Order: sequence, then structure tokens, then C-alpha cells
Amino acid sequence: MMTDWIIGAVCALIVSGAAYARKSLSLSGMLAALVMGTVYYGAGNLFWFGILLLFFVSSSVFSHLRGERKQELEKSYAKSGRRDAAQVLANGGLGMLACLGNFYWPWPGWAYFFVGTMAAVTADTWATEWGGLSKTPPRSIRNGRVIPPGTSGGVTWLGSMAALAGAVCIGGAAWLLLLWTGGIAERSIGVILLALVKWVIIGGLSGMFGAFADSWLGATLQRMHRCAVCGKEVEVASHCGQATVPSRGLSWMSNDMVNLLSSLGAGLLAWGIGMI
Repeated sequence: MMTDWIIGAVCALIVSGAAYARKSLSLSGMLAALVMGTVYYGAGNLFWFGILLLFFVSSSVFSHLRGERKQELEKSYAKSGRRDAAQVLANGGLGMLACLGNFYWPWPGWAYFFVGTMAAVTADTWATEWGGLSKTPPRSIRNGRVIPPGTSGGVTWLGSMAALAGAVCIGGAAWLLLLWTGGIAERSIGVILLALVKWVIIGGLSGMFGAFADSWLGATLQRMHRCAVCGKEVEVASHCGQATVPSRGLSWMSNDMVNLLSSLGAGLLAWGIGMI
């Protein structure tokens, strides 16, 4: 219905505009979020839009959990707390395609895939934001060795627990929104509780898979640079006021591509679990 597209556009404009005003989004990021939010509600419903909103709002709030330690770490990241269009699409683009797929060819598998991708990007974002506040140094996902904070592929217990919380939160939200929108037709207690367990497992497993896949790709294939001044391995082209030099990784494997591939893998895992 045209009304749904109008409602989606208005809601997306309010949310993306507020995020732009709070500097959580750049101008290009705001425009991408506006298009995405409109599609999520217009082609979907509150189930699709609500999960997107949960990811976006929670991630934006956590990105403002500052501290001197976290602010220093962000100098090494290719992407800061202010998301641009590429980052917005890397996080929510696959979900938008699933939403459109369900709009034109209704099928339960689209919802499973969607929840998996959103659980992954939520888990990864929460892990990054909270992990940056960890008082213990990260360890490499490849060999378990202690590595400098901010190094791509590093994991901490605080970040891992935050990732699990984010993934489970998306799974629980999927269950709640399906109840709200009538996606769970049978209203017996047993069926409702079984559905809750199912969606929490789907969100939890796929989200954690996506978060760790993101770390693994970051530690192995992501394009990285080395600072000529401090010697630190970073994602950015400039550090300590000087241009950095390429150190490892594939030239096309940017941070956004890592996010996209890890969420794709998580979506496929969620689809597999859900269909079984």
C-alpha cells in the first residue's frame, strides 16, 4: 500500500535526520538510511523496520560511549562513529535486499536470512564499541597472542560478551515483532515459547558467527597499512600526521567489504538453521 511507503519515508526521515543532527551519520549516510528505512517499512512491515531501528539506535547510542582510550583507538579505524553511505549499506544493504525479495516473492527464508545479517552487524558493532572500553588488551583471533588495542582481528572478553548480547537481542526482537505483527499465528504458550527459543538460537548463533568471521577477515584478508611514525598497523591512510604504507591484505578488502561478507555468511547460516 502507498500509505506504508509514506509512513516508512516519514519515520526514516525523522530517525536519519536526528542521527545526522547528533553526528551519528554523515550526509551521505543520512540519505542512505532514509532510502533504506523507507524500503524496510514500505516493502516490509514493523518486523523489518523494527529490527533495523533496534540495530541503528543501539549502535548510535553505544558509539557515543566515549573515553580517552576509545577516542584514541578510533584514530586507527577507517570508519569512525559517524557512518557514511557505504557503511550504512554494508550493514543494512543485504537485509534490504531480503526485504524486497520477500515483497516480490514471499518466503519464510527471507526473514531468517534478514535476522542473521542484522544479528551479525549488531554483534560486530556492539563488540567494537564495548570492546574499545576493555581494560584488558585484546588477543588475536588467529593465535591468541596479546596485540595492541585497535589492531584489526583483536578480540576481548568484554567485546565478545557484548557481541553475544547484541546477537541475542536481535533474535529476541525478531520473536517479539513477529508476535506483534501476526507472524506467529498459533498463540498457545508452548508454540510461543518454542518460537522464542528458536529465534534466540538463530540470532545468537548467526550473530556470533558473523562477529567472529568479521574479526577473522580483519586479521587475515582486510587491507591494512602501517604507520611510518609509530609503527602501528592501522586501517587508515594517514596516522600520526603522516601517510601510511600498505602492509598486508587484499586491495579490495576494505572494512565495509569485511562487514558485508561476514553478514552474508551469518545470513546464510541463519537461513539454514531456520529452514531446518
